[in-house]
Order: sequence, then structure tokens, then C-alpha cells
Amino acid sequence: MSIPKTHPFDFDPTYGMRLEELLAVKPPEPPEGFDDFWEARYHKALAVDPQPVLSRSRITHPDWHVLDLVYLSTDAFRIGGWLILPREGEVRRGLVVGHGYGGRDRPDFELPIKETAILFPCCRGLSLSAHPPISQNPSWHVLHDIDKPDSYIIGGCVEDIWLAVSTLTAFYPWLCGHIGYSGISFGGGVGAMAIAYDERIDRGHLALPSFGHQPLRLKLPTVGSAQSVQEYQAEHGNALETLRFYDAATAARRINVPMLTAVALFDPAVAPPCQFAVANAIPKPNEIFILDAGHFDYPGSAEQEAALRDRVGQFFGVP
Repeated sequence: MSIPKTHPFDFDPTYGMRLEELLAVKPPEPPEGFDDFWEARYHKALAVDPQPVLSRSRITHPDWHVLDLVYLSTDAFRIGGWLILPREGEVRRGLVVGHGYGGRDRPDFELPIKETAILFPCCRGLSLSAHPPISQNPSWHVLHDIDKPDSYIIGGCVEDIWLAVSTLTAFYPWLCGHIGYSGISFGGGVGAMAIAYDERIDRGHLALPSFGHQPLRLKLPTVGSAQSVQEYQAEHGNALETLRFYDAATAARRINVPMLTAVALFDPAVAPPCQFAVANAIPKPNEIFILDAGHFDYPGSAEQEAALRDRVGQFFGVP
């Protein structure tokens, strides 16, 4: 274990908690109507025809065909991304890969996965799905319509993931029931909410998942988008009412497929107790992969990330 001993932050990104304490963190109780809220959104999303359009990408790779992709999400929101297809072998699985709050400028070709159609969507307002006046700055994006529980932008981002699954099944109907999801940080939190209600997703990987245990997320010192939410709450006092419906840990209790969750003992951007609240809430089978730190460079990080990448490849292996 090589948890960073020195750092530039004016708070302790371990929050003084050891592994056994983190493994004991429980998710918050759901607000009344939580399941009805998400089930209604899911059925609304299922009714949307994504009308996907593919075109040859300028990005090339020796092992993958790379296609630029546009599809429609809820509220006719235009979502951009990429679909990559293996140059060798059949397409026997599908995978939707989310991104962190920095967005995405190209597919990730380092995933050790074969015979899989991999879709990399950019969630609404970010990267290829930029849409002014929605800000691409995470500190502002995370606040977009936060005072409106029914239209908070994070809900739209979850719907974008569901429509990515619909896009894969539109191209490859036989993949239904053989589609996974993988997401980090922002994409991990959004992914927990998406997987919880989408029966078409058969397994998921969440790394450093955000949006877990919102009451704690509002209290623990942090940097990045969570700090922006804390500042908003301090000024307006009305964020928690919305955020309780967008809690990745609350949603994670509803997940009933195999999961691989990577969580960190030290993280200045996504507090470890909030990450562990997500991981701990997921019913078995749920494998928890422990990282020394997240959102921070540390000795041994390359080795840990390589080991996690190998495990992800095994987890999403062709059935």
C-alpha cells in the first residue's frame, strides 16, 4: 500500500478513514418515490428512437474500425461519440464506455477486450455533445438545473447512457443481454444509476464513482465539481432535495448484475467514503478492487492501473 503521504491540499483526502471503516459506509435512505422516478425515466428513454448515424472517422487504429457516431437521446438531444469494431473476429458482446468529467476526445484503444462493439458516448453538454448554454466546465455543468429535480442535467446524462445501449441494440439486436457498461468518476456515478434500471445491461465496471452518498458529498472537503455543488448549497440551500434522487449509492442497492467496482483510499476529488458507499451498496456478486489513490498521481499508480485494466479485460471477456 502506498497511500500518498504528501499532497498540496488543505484537507486530508483519506478523511482519516482506514479500509475497514470505509467498507462499513452504508448508502443513505432513498427519498420517497425514488424507484418510481427512475423507472418512469427509463420507460420514457426506451420509447426514443436513437436514429443513429455512422460515418468514417479520421481516427484510425490497426486493431479497430473507428466510426464517428451521432444518435438522439431524450428531449431530442444530439449525442456525439464513436463506435469501434474489431478488425478480427465476430461481434459477440457490446460495451458502453462512459467518461470522466473531463469529457473525451477519442476512443480508448487500450481496453484489453476482443470481439466487442464498443460505444464511447459523450454525455450531453460535454465534448462532442457540447450544447451551449450548457457549460463544458465541470464546475458549472454539475450545477445545470440543479434546482429542478425533474430536469437536473445528471438525469439527462443517465438517459444518454440508456440511449447508447439502444443504439447498440439497433445495430446488433443479438447483443441485447450481452452489453456491459464501464465508467470512471463522473461516468462511474452516472453508470450506477443507469445500470440499476436497465435490464439490457448484463454487467458493469465503475471506477472512482462520483455522486455517491450525496449528504456526505455535500459535507466532506473536496476539489472539483463536488466543491462547486457545496458552494451552491451553502448559498442557496436547495441542492439536497434534488441530489437525493441522483445518488449513485442509493441506486447501487438496486443493481442485480455482476459488478467490478474500483475505489480509492485517498482521493481529493471524489471522497473515498462516497466511493465506498457505492461499492458497498451493490449486492453480490460484486468485486471491489482497492486503489491506493484516485484523481492523484502516486508511486505505483501505473502498476495498479495496469492490474485493474487486466481485470477489466477478464471481467468483460466474451461469453
